[in-house]
Amino acid sequence: MTVLTSVSGFPRIGQNRELKKAIEGFWKGTVSLDEMRGVARSLRVRHWQLQASAGIDLIPSNDFSYYDQVLDTALLLNAVPKRYRDLGFDDYEETLFAMARGYQGERGDVTALPMKKWFTTNYHYLVPELEPGADIRLAGTKPFDYYLEAKSIGIQTKPVLIGPYTFLKLARTPDAAEVEPTAELVGRLADAYGEALEKFADLGADWVQLDEPFLVLDKEPGDIALFESLYNRILPRRDGTGLKVLLNTYFGHVADVYTSLTALGFDGLGLDLNEGREENLAAVSEFGAPESLTLFAGVVNGRNIWRNDYAESIGLVEALQQVNGNVAVATASSLLHVPFSAEGEDGLDPSVLKHFAFAVEKLTELRDIADLVELDDGEKAANAVLAANQALFDGTRVAADADVAARIAALDDADFVRRPARAERQRLQREALGLPLLPTTTIGSFPQTKEVRAERAKLRKGEITRAEYDDFIRGQIDDVVKKQEEIGLDVLVHGEFERNDMVEYFGQHLNGFLFTKNAWVQSYGTRCVKPPIVWGDVSRAEPITVDWSSYAQSRTDHVMKGMLTGPVTILNWSWPREDITHEEQTKQLALAIRDEVLDLEKAGIRVIQIDEAALREKLPLRRSDWHKKYLDWAVPAFRLVHSAVQPTTQIHTHMCYSEFNDIIRDIDAMDADVISFEASRGDLVVLDAIHDANFETEAGPGVYDIHSPRVPSEEEIEGRIGEILAKMDVTKVWINPDCGLKTRGNEETWASLENLVAATKAVRAKLGE
Repeated sequence: MTVLTSVSGFPRIGQNRELKKAIEGFWKGTVSLDEMRGVARSLRVRHWQLQASAGIDLIPSNDFSYYDQVLDTALLLNAVPKRYRDLGFDDYEETLFAMARGYQGERGDVTALPMKKWFTTNYHYLVPELEPGADIRLAGTKPFDYYLEAKSIGIQTKPVLIGPYTFLKLARTPDAAEVEPTAELVGRLADAYGEALEKFADLGADWVQLDEPFLVLDKEPGDIALFESLYNRILPRRDGTGLKVLLNTYFGHVADVYTSLTALGFDGLGLDLNEGREENLAAVSEFGAPESLTLFAGVVNGRNIWRNDYAESIGLVEALQQVNGNVAVATASSLLHVPFSAEGEDGLDPSVLKHFAFAVEKLTELRDIADLVELDDGEKAANAVLAANQALFDGTRVAADADVAARIAALDDADFVRRPARAERQRLQREALGLPLLPTTTIGSFPQTKEVRAERAKLRKGEITRAEYDDFIRGQIDDVVKKQEEIGLDVLVHGEFERNDMVEYFGQHLNGFLFTKNAWVQSYGTRCVKPPIVWGDVSRAEPITVDWSSYAQSRTDHVMKGMLTGPVTILNWSWPREDITHEEQTKQLALAIRDEVLDLEKAGIRVIQIDEAALREKLPLRRSDWHKKYLDWAVPAFRLVHSAVQPTTQIHTHMCYSEFNDIIRDIDAMDADVISFEASRGDLVVLDAIHDANFETEAGPGVYDIHSPRVPSEEEIEGRIGEILAKMDVTKVWINPDCGLKTRGNEETWASLENLVAATKAVRAKLGE
């Protein structure tokens, strides 16, 4: 029997970020709507053709998006809040961008939808908002248009939709509460998906993939009944049409609902055999699988760049075949989360590059594994492809660093505890720093303009000297320090103009890292990141930020904040090793950043921010795994970084675009003095958690959203501050934006910050300060 191959989803930004450039050009008015659409279509066609050429059987369509697939689903289902409908845009894309970025212009002034992390990835989705009485129905044509578009070039695709259960669980009400799954709402949602299946059947589709990643989370009472009520109504709409429905799950296991899923009558079930391997295999082994069900073995990891171990994957597929002969070889999740192609990465030695597989290379891996599964044992033993693959995993890829190992072995419990206790430190810091009530600051970065990026490119190409580049950066720092003083910010930053990225920049000054030229991955919208690769043991090669922070402090009498990236975030936003644990890699990074913290302190920097933006990101999806598999080593790693500083040195951290409420006590246990975090897009709901937890850390909930180009008014920010003070002790509140300002323009940045300072002063005046 020929083994099918299936891709869950493919990167959409383009090999050279063509989509990003076209969309941003449209926003700026330099690219027309038709031109942007033309770029998007050319990318879709190319990606379908690439997959077809690689021999993929089930190629996805509708995995493409101009911004986010969850947002696309909301528009498909007519879940467009009235404030966006009232803008009156004729074009789908304009409404989509208003929901994603906010809008401020002649049609009105609306903020963007909240944005959250997509499960445990660094991708962000837009949170759907369901208003009371929402008219949920099948209102859009995008999935059908894209299916026909592929069909017009001779490629049969497998349309992909976010499933109704996951959509409903991700959605929120206008006041950020969970949506109540009333019988009417569930019925409307099921009817919309049922109608979609009928349309795909009429168009000639063979398979439709419904993604239900929310199934891998812990279940609340009623969740299984909700899922069953949806699909008991949806699946019969497929009966008699010849259309097959693949229920696709990823990022974990579905062992606790496996029997319910197999009883519903799906034609395919996608199982993640990377992150949910043991539990998923055990469930299949114990409960079997109907002969009518095809098991989609997610053996090719969609979330890393390392080559697949063919022998291991073949063993997993064959284990499933012992239970059910109908097994397809699939990606464990969408390939959206890996770079496009390793082609052109000539900066990496071939002996290194051969260990990596990006999205295009993973297509070949899928086909190879499927072909190898069909061979008998003798044919496998003589197969050159399998032998070459196994050679990658023989022996030791990189030698261990004895000095790093010795330093870790020498750690004891005292290295993870800072003295004195936080309350005493905060008293000492208030005296030493002399800051006003409600101190104002920013998260760290200021706009990286075309001029800044151009100078960095000139240095990289050898068109200017390092001395000339450094003079330019010093000039940028001078300007931003002066401007911060002029508008009245209390704690200043140097702007981070020398940094290409908050993780890559640090990796370039650490031993054990490798870097790519073009391995970009979509983070949200048009924002792309280029994670470094952890290749070997990590240590600090040289001081990283000390010179720039010291220079910035020399230009002002204000407090200057040193800016660092924390060890957990560096690991989570890099491509980590697979030959040692994440815990061990994080501990190595913690010691390297600890060295930097102590050097900053010696240089006279009295406030040091250690960003852990991604701490929440890799929290296991099941609550029972939170501490033993993650928090029990991630939180101590942060404490290791700052435990040796003096009591009067104030340690800040920052987190963004995650759900904080459920780990608020663990965040407090990081023992920072101050934390700033995203809150404005989440309507400040984290304030209740802070209040209820008797949070000891001083905090700066973001008072405006920096991921939108709109400028918040002074009155709007003053209102936000009032909401914060209603839930927090005024002596523990800081005022700051949601996140760093790197991606914004100068005009909107300074206008927003001027309003932030003015609003803070107005509140102080009302408080009698």
